[in-house]
Amino acid sequence: MSPAGAPPDLLTAEPRVRRRRARPELGALLAAVAVFLFFSVTADSFLRASSIGTVLYAASTIGIMAVPVALLMIGGEFDLSAGVLVTAAALTSSMVSYQLTAVTWVGVLVSLVVALAVGGFNGWVLSRTRLPSFIVTLGTFLMLTGANLGVTKLVSGTVSTKPIGDMQGFESCRLLFASEFTVGGLTVKATVWWWLGLVAAGSWVLLRTRFGNWIFAVGGDAAAARAVGVPVARTKTCLYLGVGFCAWVLGQHLLFSFGTVQSGEGVGNELIYIVAAVIGGCLITGGYGSVVGSALGALIFGMTSKGIVYAQWNPDWFKFFLGAMLLLAALLNSYVKHRAERGRGR
Repeated sequence: MSPAGAPPDLLTAEPRVRRRRARPELGALLAAVAVFLFFSVTADSFLRASSIGTVLYAASTIGIMAVPVALLMIGGEFDLSAGVLVTAAALTSSMVSYQLTAVTWVGVLVSLVVALAVGGFNGWVLSRTRLPSFIVTLGTFLMLTGANLGVTKLVSGTVSTKPIGDMQGFESCRLLFASEFTVGGLTVKATVWWWLGLVAAGSWVLLRTRFGNWIFAVGGDAAAARAVGVPVARTKTCLYLGVGFCAWVLGQHLLFSFGTVQSGEGVGNELIYIVAAVIGGCLITGGYGSVVGSALGALIFGMTSKGIVYAQWNPDWFKFFLGAMLLLAALLNSYVKHRAERGRGR
């Protein structure tokens, strides 16, 4: 039975059946194991505790954003403004705190409002105009890129914010967003815990809630989903709000790790988040994917980016490898989905 003719109860049951028959993250899991074994053999220092901590940190800074980006892609949309939104969140927190000479938590809370407002704006424009998300978020990307640089130079006089390391509340904010602890030479930073928590929460929402079924439904066929009562516009707006929240988390980490932020950072990172999601099993066409897969995609990114360094290879080859992984993952994801659909039709 086609989605348009399915009764509302099938809208809940059918995605679960599909997920049981095909695990989108399987290919990413196999790839992650292969990459781990490869660099374990070719890079002598790869298995050191300090190296593993570095790999996890690199993966977590991508993985935090890969979670909402994966959910958004499963819902059939993109966000090209995600990378610069991270920087905008950090800049807002820093400049509000410094200019108001307030407790840094004031800047943090204002930054949260701004990040959610940008996400909500993307979702609102998308639902009101029915423009492609590529166009909507490309516009937001350009506006944020210009605003990040222009406002920072206007307020601070330079392209970076003023240091706020000596302000009241900085240490408590750092404890939440940028702390770390070391056990046996393994240093685990706060981003790793944020990443794991977001993966767990995102997986639960996607696989165990009605909202998760709505995400699959609107990504698979928005018109059919709307016909059976799914709030398509609200679902997509909530997904963009999720991108805003995670951008806020990562932005605060950047700020409270270094005490200052460069206004030009973040450009291009949105593509890395999308690559991580695709490697993890998400299809460009929507309606298919996995939050756990996005975590594995981020882990592959972390292992590859650092493994090349530990193996003492030319890092110029990293993007070539990443591009090859993207193409292979896209082909594999499409093949697995088609196999699952044929199995469901029998």
